[in-house]
Amino acid sequence: MSVRIVALKKGVRHMTSDFAKNMGLAHKVISAGELVGFTPAQWNALAENPTLFDAIHDVVLGHAEIKPIEHLIDCDAAPFTQSGWKVEKHQKGGQFKWDSAQVALYLSEFQKNGVIDGNKLRNELAGKPVMNACVLDYLLAHPNLIPEKWKGKYVFFWGTIYRDSDGYLYVRYLGWYGDGWGWRYRWLGDVWSGDGPAALRAS
Repeated sequence: MSVRIVALKKGVRHMTSDFAKNMGLAHKVISAGELVGFTPAQWNALAENPTLFDAIHDVVLGHAEIKPIEHLIDCDAAPFTQSGWKVEKHQKGGQFKWDSAQVALYLSEFQKNGVIDGNKLRNELAGKPVMNACVLDYLLAHPNLIPEKWKGKYVFFWGTIYRDSDGYLYVRYLGWYGDGWGWRYRWLGDVWSGDGPAALRAS
């Protein structure tokens, strides 16, 4: 009887040792994942997807490689238009391969030092490579692409100007609203301050 008890205790110690090693390894992996932005929900999705795990295993073994997805935005497409609105002006931009480094957030000198009327700002932006609403809507469909540093700003896409049924002109913008990204719009008769940059295609 005593021998069987001793064997059981050794087995428990062995299982405990393996469990501790596995927990330590799991913590190491999760910590590394957090450094590159993994969330608990993403870890859970990975754990529930054996096919994805198999693909990652192939990469680790050198049997496959990871290539980033190219996000091509058709800036020549007709923009989203809500009911009662029409497109006043749509500045096309061809195919744009999304790269946040190729997007500049422009502020007028008047915005940096105070405010500027929307119509004056529109004139100031004339001839500049302003991004249109196609980019805005693509980013909303792929919010993981939106730079973290855009939070706290209202990024305007002046390449598309809308007119409502009463004849007023508007431009749409992208903003963070606590629990996610969304779009709203501003009347050109309003004023713009330093928190409302225009998204430009960097040269």
